[in-house]
Amino acid sequence: MFGYGSVAVILVLYLARLGLDGAAIGLILSLTLIGDTVISLWLTTHADRLGRRRVLIIGALLMAAAGLIFAVTDVFVLLLVAATIGVISPSGNEVGPFLAVEQASLTETIEARRRTSVFAWYNLAGSIATACGALGAGLAVGALRSAGVGDIAAYRVVIVGYAVIGLAIAALISRVSAAVEVAASPDTTIARRLGLHRSRNVVLGLAALFSVDAFAGGLVMQSILAYWFHSTYGVPEAVLGGIFFAANLLAAASALAAASIAARIGLINTMVFTHLPSNVLLILVPLMPNLPLAIAVLLARFSISQMDVPTRQSYTISVVEPDERSAAAGVTGIARSIGAGLSANLAGVFVATPALAALPFFIGGGLKIVYDVALWIAFKARPAPEERARQ
Repeated sequence: MFGYGSVAVILVLYLARLGLDGAAIGLILSLTLIGDTVISLWLTTHADRLGRRRVLIIGALLMAAAGLIFAVTDVFVLLLVAATIGVISPSGNEVGPFLAVEQASLTETIEARRRTSVFAWYNLAGSIATACGALGAGLAVGALRSAGVGDIAAYRVVIVGYAVIGLAIAALISRVSAAVEVAASPDTTIARRLGLHRSRNVVLGLAALFSVDAFAGGLVMQSILAYWFHSTYGVPEAVLGGIFFAANLLAAASALAAASIAARIGLINTMVFTHLPSNVLLILVPLMPNLPLAIAVLLARFSISQMDVPTRQSYTISVVEPDERSAAAGVTGIARSIGAGLSANLAGVFVATPALAALPFFIGGGLKIVYDVALWIAFKARPAPEERARQ
C-alpha cells in the first residue's frame, strides 16, 4: 500500500510529462485497472485450490514487473502492455489479488465476532501505508527537483521504488504460515463457477452493486483528484503529497471506527449510513470558492468515506462458505475494478478539459448515492450470520 500511495500521486503527472494527452492517459489508466481485473479474477478464483501464498507471490512479481516497465520506457505501446498485464495502482487503492486472498487468509485464523475489527485494523495499516507513500513520493520528487533532477527522472525514481517494493512483498509472503490455507470441499459433486458454488447468487448481486460504486469512485480516484488540484489551483507535488497524507490518515481512522459502529447497528446499516454523507461532501468539493475550503471539504469527506470498507469486506466474507472466501472477495473486488476501469478513461477526458473538470465530482457523488440506496433496499433483510445469531 506504500507503493500504491506513492505511485498514485505522480502517475498522471508522469504520463503527462512524457507527452501523453488526456485521452491517452485515460486509456492507460483504464487498461491498468482492466488488466488487473482479468489477472486478479483468475488468481483469486483459483487461490483456494492453488494455494493462497503462491497466488500472493505471483501478484507481487507482477507488481514489480509493471513498475520496472513504467520506469524504463516512454513508448506508449509498451506502457499499455505493462498497464494491462502488470499490477499497478493509479488510484492509491487495492488492485491485484492481494486484498481478496489476504482477507480470506486472515479469516481462517480468527473468530467471526472479531472479523470486522481485524479487517478494520487491516485497512488502518493499509491506509497509513498509503498516506506515507503519498507523502514520501511528494517529498522525494520535491527533493530531487531541488537537487537539479528533471521531472521525468524524479518521477521514475518513485516508480523504481514501486518495483522494488513488489520484490520485497514476494519475499515476505514466502514466510507466511501454512495456517492461511483452506482445505478443499470434500464434496466433488459441487458445481463451481468463478470458484463459487452455494453462495454464487448472493456474491453476484453484491458484485453488481459494488461495480456501480466503483464506477463512481473511478471518476474521482486519487490520481484524478491530485491532477484536479494541480491544474485548478496549481498545487505543487509536495503539497499534494501532504494533502493526501492527511486524507489517507483520516480515511484510516474512519475505517477503524467502523467496527464499533457495525457492532451496534449492523454491517449493512454502517455501510450505507456512513457512505451517504461522504458522497454529499464529494459533490461539494468543486463548488468551494477557494483552495483552503476545497481541501477542508475533501478532508471532511475522507474522514468518513472509508467506514464502509471493512464492513463491506466483512459482510462479503461472512455470507459465503469457507472454500469460497478468496473467490467471493475476488469476484466482488474484480467487479469494483471493472467499474473503476470503465470510468477512468472518462475521468481523464473530463479533467483535461477545464469546462468539464468538475463533472467527475458531481457524477461520481450522485452515482454513489444511488448505490447506497440500492444496497440498503436489497440487503437490509439479510444480516451477517453472526448478527442473526445475536438477534
